[in-house]
Amino acid sequence: MLTFALICLVLLLSLTALYIHDRRQTTHTILRNFPIVGYFRYFAETMGEYMRQYQYLPDWAERPFNRLDRAWVYRSAKGVSNLLSFGSENVPSFVFRNAAFPVLDEEKRAFPGKQIGIASGPGACREPYLATSFFNISGMSYGALSHAAVLALSHGAKVADCWMATGEGGLAPQHLQGGCDIVMQMGTAKYGVRNPDGTLSEDRLREIAAYPQVRMFEVKLAQGAKPGKGGILPGAKVTPEIAAIRGIPVGQDSISPNRHHDIGSVAELGAFVDRVRTITGKPVGVKFVVGDPAFLDDWFADCVANPAHCPDYIQVDGGEGGTGAAPSALIDYVGLPITEALSHVALARERAGLKERIRIVASAKLITPDKVAWALCMGADFVSSARGFMFSLGCIQAMKCGSGKCPTGVTASDPRLIAGLDPTDKAARVARYAMRVREEVEIIAHSCGLPDVTGFQPRHVTAIERGVGGFRAASGSD
Repeated sequence: MLTFALICLVLLLSLTALYIHDRRQTTHTILRNFPIVGYFRYFAETMGEYMRQYQYLPDWAERPFNRLDRAWVYRSAKGVSNLLSFGSENVPSFVFRNAAFPVLDEEKRAFPGKQIGIASGPGACREPYLATSFFNISGMSYGALSHAAVLALSHGAKVADCWMATGEGGLAPQHLQGGCDIVMQMGTAKYGVRNPDGTLSEDRLREIAAYPQVRMFEVKLAQGAKPGKGGILPGAKVTPEIAAIRGIPVGQDSISPNRHHDIGSVAELGAFVDRVRTITGKPVGVKFVVGDPAFLDDWFADCVANPAHCPDYIQVDGGEGGTGAAPSALIDYVGLPITEALSHVALARERAGLKERIRIVASAKLITPDKVAWALCMGADFVSSARGFMFSLGCIQAMKCGSGKCPTGVTASDPRLIAGLDPTDKAARVARYAMRVREEVEIIAHSCGLPDVTGFQPRHVTAIERGVGGFRAASGSD
């Protein structure tokens, strides 16, 4: 009996010590928020590779992101090797055409960067931006993301030398603290740059443009999760801090209009872009989801006829994109997927003769090197990701983003859950993920016989499967 009691005491003390250890460590958010029981997840993740031969759900069947893609991001963010053995588990819908004589190490070149914005002529800005990374962080609003997540992203982006978009929730101090380049996004409610009546505040716009870190401004027409519907932030998440940043009442639901009240036509869009660029002196882009491709020809024709109306870049978000909460009808059935939309945009830009004037940024589930390289082949100058960087922070695809109960603290509003996310540790993971993506995209380019990624053309990728949502690629012609 005494022996049994002693065993129980030792077990209790061991569990107590383990609990204290889990709460104090900063590397694993799940263990910090859920001591002891969190080990079951890590055991399943580690042993799953060996046990999956006994299950019926393949690694590529999970949605919205399959286990193969998520595991690649997790390993990259942790700095763990992504080398595989015994062949591929993937079922690709496209492949890259490798060259008979790939590029040697001494022939490789770093991405030279691309300038966004022009310095002279109609539509010029005072401070064009030389973007030095082809892979960047797409817009995720402060408030939708926790302060710890935004802080980690900001510091990680600085280390990786990539830009970070604010999302439509406005510019927060955490965006600036890391020292990275910032893209200030303006949604339909104009959070952060609005007057009390919701109109654009030119004074507030000048204040934000005065920050040297704010390199560009982005007019958001729509995002992939909910084209045709504005952003939604529940009142419980509208704290005094969030309300001050956005310029809205505390504790009330933050619901953006379906579109900008002052942008209802191609001409009004062009005039708004020119107005923001004139006030800020910095490049201005437009984020949108492609619906009717005919809109692109009308828009680019206006840009040609009125060069001052021309945006400096456009971000094409696929209908499958977006981190925000939205009705399932919009998430599932509205907006062209990036696999269809990107080629429409790239071809329309070329028809209008605007390839060197307007840069294209592609987004929507482009979180691994193969998909980033595909987008560059199909005409994108840059690729931005939101959910890929959420995974690098430790997101486990729990699908609790809108509830404030995210178990990893990434989108949580509960202080206890947010406390589990250590910004210093996660910033390092963000940087490693961004740099690994760029490194492996460059490996693909070198295999295709290209010294750097700027040489990608449609002929370098070939579709081998054309199912619903499959990637469409050229069959060998530019």
